[in-house]
Amino acid sequence: MPIKIPAQLPAHDVLRREGVMVMSEETAERQDIRPLQIALLNLMPNKVRTETQFARLIGATPLQIELTLVKMTEHVSKNTAAEHLDAFYIPFAEARARRFDGFIVTGAPIEHLPFEEVTYWDELTEVFDWTQSHVHATFAICWGAQAMLHHFHGVQKHMLPAKAFGCFRHRNCAPASPYLRGFSDDFTIPVSRWTEVREAELPEGRGLRLLMSAAETGPCLVEDPEHRALYMFNHIEYDTTSLDEEYRRDVDRGEAIAVPANYYPGNDPARPPENRWRSHAHLLFGNWINELYQSTPYDLAQIGSRSR
Repeated sequence: MPIKIPAQLPAHDVLRREGVMVMSEETAERQDIRPLQIALLNLMPNKVRTETQFARLIGATPLQIELTLVKMTEHVSKNTAAEHLDAFYIPFAEARARRFDGFIVTGAPIEHLPFEEVTYWDELTEVFDWTQSHVHATFAICWGAQAMLHHFHGVQKHMLPAKAFGCFRHRNCAPASPYLRGFSDDFTIPVSRWTEVREAELPEGRGLRLLMSAAETGPCLVEDPEHRALYMFNHIEYDTTSLDEEYRRDVDRGEAIAVPANYYPGNDPARPPENRWRSHAHLLFGNWINELYQSTPYDLAQIGSRSR
């Protein structure tokens, strides 16, 4: 079944053109089932592109899903029109009264700042704590994953001497994990970050499990069963052209940036990039949503119970 999003959301027409099934509110109300409730806390500057990327992956499953877009309550976005945010997003102060089967936290381009110096850090830690009582499972991405791992386990991020930038081969560290069902032994994932989390610093005795890793860029996906969370430090959700857009943006700014590794054919930026991660992105999110569907309570009021 399709994903339910507002017909006026820019992602709606994009997904329809791509063949993703999108459902209107009227059609959804005629179906006698409870759709999975998934929220996206979008911290990225280009919110329209990011919401489309995640809606594409969520909407590819056979289940009916209702996507709620969430923003930080007080933070003012400089890159997305206020009209768009007012029309399609709810502040966390409003979302916190609800319960969700799944909750996604995106990355944010603020890696150079210590966590505690981020202007919305206090509210974000409230979000993380709130997921333990109002969310069945959380999926945190890139900086959002580093932040959540730091909040719950005290793991620090480390600045890199150069940006980890490009498409890197990753290994499947836990083939029996339900989240990696159907995954190859190794696969490509886009990476774009100035910081890293180190495997040696993942605390023992907390149940943390490394699911994906790369020799060049370190841990990629960590499972945290105690907090019902996945931490993805890279950008498996990226479009084909996302790294290209970042590269050309930095070149236009006159910044020192290397050509993204293993991305352009022949490492030639004049040639269009090829997508070698799309199938695994859909597989990962399909597996995550399947685990949600199999384990989440039918009664929304029971979501978040730590006794499960």
